[in-house]
Amino acid sequence: MTAAPADHLRIPRGLTDRGLTLSPPQVEDGAALWRMARDSRVLDLNSSYSYLLWCRDYAATSVVAREPDGSPAGFITGYLRPEQPHTLLVWQVAVDHGRRGQGVAAAMLDGLVARTGRELGVTGIETTITPGNEASERLFTSFAERHRAPLSREVLFHAEAFPEGDHQPEVLYRIGPIPAPDTDAHPAADR
Repeated sequence: MTAAPADHLRIPRGLTDRGLTLSPPQVEDGAALWRMARDSRVLDLNSSYSYLLWCRDYAATSVVAREPDGSPAGFITGYLRPEQPHTLLVWQVAVDHGRRGQGVAAAMLDGLVARTGRELGVTGIETTITPGNEASERLFTSFAERHRAPLSREVLFHAEAFPEGDHQPEVLYRIGPIPAPDTDAHPAADR
């Protein structure tokens, strides 16, 4: 499956020079996404089965960054909130170790929000971040700034809500409304 032209434009020029593209995930990507989540050592690892289902059932609200050979270099999984169908809930963001620090996560987020806005009418995003996850805090804060969208934060789930006993609270980040993209501007391409 190939990425839409607008998705290609949202990848920083240095990455397109190396052939990185964006596209929705395919079922065949499930195992690689599971391994990437496992190897991140920060994401909650879901069952390998759940990543296969995610690639099948939520491909329209998720994205994979692909290497020139087609293998995944990063992914974002997301879904539309059932009671707020114009809100994309970003579930997980992962970038392969060899691609970190190159703007891949920001490019995937920009491309995914642009595509879901165009195709599904998404006007806002939500995600949860545990305190101290500076990479995720920077990713979503800089997204809001780049797109001139309001950002609010509040605790969604307190630590006591989790049965494990050692889980940190989950802070809900709400971004939106997201202004319609300027067809001449490509925020992530300026990096």
